Amino acid sequence: MNILISTLSQTPIYEQIRGQFKEMVLTGKLKSGEQLPSIRLLSKDLKVGVVTVKRAYEELEKEGIVINLQGRGCFVAEIDAAKIKKIHLNILSERLHEIKDFSSTAGISREEVISVLNKVYRGGNDDR
Repeated sequence: MNILISTLSQTPIYEQIRGQFKEMVLTGKLKSGEQLPSIRLLSKDLKVGVVTVKRAYEELEKEGIVINLQGRGCFVAEIDAAKIKKIHLNILSERLHEIKDFSSTAGISREEVISVLNKVYRGGNDDR
C-alpha cells in the first residue's frame, strides 16, 4: 500500500493520507472488508505522528469510507454504487467551488467558465 506524503504541500498531512485512502477505496484498489494498516504501523512507516494518522482514519470514518472496530482495527466499509456516486458528486462540487473562486479572482465570468466547460466536453482544446 503506497501512501505518499509531501511535507512541502500546503495540504495537511492527515488530509493527504485521508485523500489517498479515499481514492484507493473509490477506485477499487481497496475492497470492502479489507483492513487498513494499524495507526501505529502507518505512522511509523510514514514517519508521522500517531495523532496525524488517527485523525485521517477518523475523517474517513465520518465519511463512511471505513469502519473502526474497537480492538480489531479499521476496515473498508461496504459501499454501494449509489454511495460512491454521491461521494464523487461531493468531490466534483468541491472542485467546482475551487474553480468558481479562481475564476472570480481572475475576473473570469460565469459564462466564460461555462464556455470553457462546453469546449472540454466537446473535446476542444484550442485555448490551451
